[in-house]
Amino acid sequence: MRHGKKVNHLGRTAPHRKALMANMASSLIIHKRITTTLTKAKALRTYVEPLITKGKDATTHNQRTVFAYLKDKEAVKELFTVVGTKVASRPGGYTRILKVGNRMGDNAEMAFIELVDFNEYFQGFGTDKKDAKKTRRGRSKASATPTKTATAPVVAEEVVAEVVEDTVTPVENVAVEETQVAEAVEESPVVDSTEETQSEESPQATETTESTDESVPENQDGAEENKPE
Repeated sequence: MRHGKKVNHLGRTAPHRKALMANMASSLIIHKRITTTLTKAKALRTYVEPLITKGKDATTHNQRTVFAYLKDKEAVKELFTVVGTKVASRPGGYTRILKVGNRMGDNAEMAFIELVDFNEYFQGFGTDKKDAKKTRRGRSKASATPTKTATAPVVAEEVVAEVVEDTVTPVENVAVEETQVAEAVEESPVVDSTEETQSEESPQATETTESTDESVPENQDGAEENKPE
């Protein structure tokens, strides 16, 4: 029984397993992502992460130690020049394992393992955590923001209502004035104007009649004077 045995031998002998892990670790360092079975990915993670930690410090001793595990000059150079400088500010946890389904044929559970800092599709790629802006959010600020957004539409509706009232009232006033003028015209008949004209002309008529009345007696008196006695 395997009580307390944490190392998975993967059904291989010790030399075969070491060669498998070295090849997979070299491929992961060079290509930054590889696809394999879930069991091999978990075994590779415990094998490659201590080597990446040594890649942060490019000393001769660390380079020789890593080369003893990987047996690949290109992988060692990539680890100490590119990967080591990229993960210098990360305190462990250099790899990520994501499941991708089962393999056709033997139905083995597949996954891909990748280096966290070299994934362009995750948030935070290409930014240093030291220079990143840290913000603290509390419930008070979160509760204050909805009130501002809730009051804004109300104010906008009030302004629109005021503008609509300002634009509508002059038209109503004009309509009321037009109706008042029309009613005044209907109530004032044409006869009134003729009466006014007649009243204005009446003094002249009275003067003429008075003058004729005065002339008639004179003529009568003259006629009486002309009569023979």
